[in-house]
This record gives sequence, structure tokens and C-alpha cells, in this order.
Amino acid sequence: MAATKGKILYKVYRALSYGLSPLLYLHLRWRVLRGLEHPLRWPERLGRPSHARPPGPLLWFHAVSLGESLATIPIIKQCILRRPDLNILMTTTTYSAFQVVKNCLPTGVIYQFAPLDTAAAIDTFIAHWKPKVIILMESELWPNLILGASQHGITMALLNARMSATSFKHWSIPVFIPLISLMLSKFSLILPLSNLQAIRFQLLQAPPPIISFAGDLKFAVEDIGMSVAEIKKVEDLRAQLAQRQVWMASSIHRGEEEVILEVHKMLLEAHPNIVTIIVPRHPMHGKEIALEMQKEGQNVALRSQGENITSGTNVYVVDTLGELRYLYGITSIAVVGGSFLPGLAGHNISEAAAAGCAVLTGPYIAHFSSMVAKMQQFNPMSVLQVHGKLDLAEALRNLLGDDKVLEAHRLAAKHAQQALACGIIVGTWNSLHSNVLRSAFGVDDVHKCSDCWPHMKIASLVIFAHVRMPELSIQPLR
Repeated sequence: MAATKGKILYKVYRALSYGLSPLLYLHLRWRVLRGLEHPLRWPERLGRPSHARPPGPLLWFHAVSLGESLATIPIIKQCILRRPDLNILMTTTTYSAFQVVKNCLPTGVIYQFAPLDTAAAIDTFIAHWKPKVIILMESELWPNLILGASQHGITMALLNARMSATSFKHWSIPVFIPLISLMLSKFSLILPLSNLQAIRFQLLQAPPPIISFAGDLKFAVEDIGMSVAEIKKVEDLRAQLAQRQVWMASSIHRGEEEVILEVHKMLLEAHPNIVTIIVPRHPMHGKEIALEMQKEGQNVALRSQGENITSGTNVYVVDTLGELRYLYGITSIAVVGGSFLPGLAGHNISEAAAAGCAVLTGPYIAHFSSMVAKMQQFNPMSVLQVHGKLDLAEALRNLLGDDKVLEAHRLAAKHAQQALACGIIVGTWNSLHSNVLRSAFGVDDVHKCSDCWPHMKIASLVIFAHVRMPELSIQPLR
């Protein structure tokens, strides 16, 4: 009965997607005019390919934005290593992800923009690419994509699976339960981020046997490499900051710059030589931030304009893409934004921790609450969660005023990230191979998965030891 209701709801959704297609087309063109879609490749969003399909079996990875895309790359590399017989297609939704990911993907991986979830776009896309397996990242639960792929006999997996409290509330409305239940039943594997996420998927009637655990892939994002020119730019910036105290506010959303400005002013009273680096979540927001800061009497330099930090500069706005992970390396303190205003849900803190920064974040971290909890369980000093601008200013004063305290927090963050990252890639690959790829493609892993098992056991023991004995986690930073 529930399955029948789910199919009826899907038919309604599919019909609506057909009917709304002209409006979605106009919306897409409007986004192109605003610079939010690729000026030439936007037809890919309608399912129209810009690349020929190579012969042979094809595996499709899909992620929405930059963070999820970078988390996918280590799994793609494992796939290339262990299943070189497969063609790999990677799609993302956002233009900002494209601008970075296109330079990070391994050779031979095909990149396309993801189709809109309209019946026509999905059907066109699947008809051209004919994937045997689709691997979705995090929360990409679209009816036409999932049920359309299922109708073509395509096997599916959901990695780093998460569902926000808002999405869970919406899907839990009785009228929608049959549809989400039908969608989740089409997956062969779901790897949730946490126990809470697993419970949410089970409450939405995901079959328990397909739910497993491997850890958060965002803990294990790899170094994507830099060109010689990019390295020089970062090193030049490091030299400009050599004699200054520095802290960074990263992934700042619109409105959060007001919090950062107030904290910056408070810090100037005790640290007149300080430089505040602001990295907006959306680079186009950078010029607005710079103008606002200048109106408040701050001396601001913009990275996109090639402006250097002089002795009088006290705010540096990084309005460029793809540099954040390397900029973490030039500061000892990182405040991760997207977390200081209601309605926001946090951003990935593991990149800052991996770089050896003392990590702080705000109170609104719904999407990353599990990551913060795991790091704090490993060592309470690894992440400082503050509750507003006064709390943030006080925490920063404590870090800037005591080198030993600062070093202890940096060490705690780095070691927590390293321990929690151990074994995640191998564990995810083993689950994916055993539950999805082996049955879909019918050929075994060219590298025996059993070779990886000792490393997973060692990683598990390391994590257990550190969680049980947090005093072991403070060692000199290398």
C-alpha cells in the first residue's frame, strides 16, 4: 500500500516537473546572466552532454558544491586505483565547485554539470551516459534522479549521508513518507555521517540492512596540490604577515561580517598590530565587505585586486576561490563561519584543524555538529564553540595573549583531525565495493581489500585509545 502511494506521488512530482520546465529554463537563463551558472556550459544543466560517452561501464559520482566535491575525490582515486576498467563521470551543481574541481580531478575523469531534477533533463542525461552505478554525496535526494535511475536498473549509493532537521521534518509529513520511503528503498548502500543521521534515515523507512558506517569523508579531504604560481602567491602573503599577529574568519556569510568587524575592533585595543583575514563564503561578497570595513575606518586590502598588506593594513579580504585550505597554513587561528547567525548550519572545520590552526566556530552548526562533537570527544581543546561576538572576542584574546595556550589548542585540533581521518577512505571503499560495485560490475577489486583491513584495525585502535585517554593527544606539532 505504501509503495503504491509512493508511486502515485512520484507520478505527480514527475508531471509537475514537466509542467514547470519552461519556468525552470527561464530561471536557469536568469542565473546565467547573474554569473551563477557557466556562461557556455549551462545547457548541461538540462541534461545535454558536452562530451562523448566512452565505451565500457561507467560510474557516476555526484556532489552539489565544493566541500562535497573535494570529499569525493579520494574515493574517485581509490576507484581508479582498484577498478581501472571503469569510466568515471563526476558532476557538481554549483559553478563555484566547477571552478576548483575541474583542476583537481584525476586524469581521465569526465566532468559535467549535474542535470536539473526535471523528467526531461534526467532522462536525457541517463540516456546519453548510461551509468551502471550512481554514487550520491550527502543529501542529494531527488525523485526524478533516484526513481528514474532505478527504472533503468542503475545501482545507487549515498555516501556521507545526512539530512538536516528541516528536511527531516518536511519528509516526515505523513503525505510524503511513502515517496521518501520508496526513494530510499532504491539504494543499495547508505553511509550516514552519524548515529543521529542513521536514525533519521531509518525513521523515514530506509531498509536497515543497507545502512552502514565508515566515518565522515570530510575529515579525509586530501591535498589537491598547487601550481608554482599559486605557491608563490601564498608564500608572498606569508612574508607580508611575518611580523604581524593574524587570525582568520573563513566561510563568512552575508551578515556575519558585522560580527567579525565588531570582534576585530575589540581586538585592536589590545593588539594594534593585528591583521584580520576575512574569507567570504561567496567571493562576490568580498567587495561589499571591503567597502563596509572601509566605512568603519579600517584599512582594507582585497586579494582579488592584488593589493598587498602594508604596515597600515589591518583587514585582508580574500575574495578568491580555491585557496582557503592553503591560507589556513599562514594563520594560527581560524574562526569557521556560517555559524554565527540563526538559519546557518556551519562549515567544515577539519581543513583548518589539519593545517594546525586553533579552531573556533559559532553556535549554529547543525550540519557539522557530529564533526564538532567527535573532535571535542577526542580532545575538548580541539574545537572552541563560542556563542556570540563577546564570547568570540574573549576566546581570541586568550589565544593571542598566551603562546602556550595557543599552541596547545593547535596541537589538539591537528591530532584530533589526524586520528579521526584514519581509515575513513579505506572503510568507505570497502563498503562501496562489497555492497555496490562488486554486484553491479561483476569483477573483483584488482587490489585485495583484505590488504587494507590491518590498517583499518590499527586506525580504529588509535581512535579508541585517544577517545578513552585524551591526555595522549597533546604532542609537539610537527
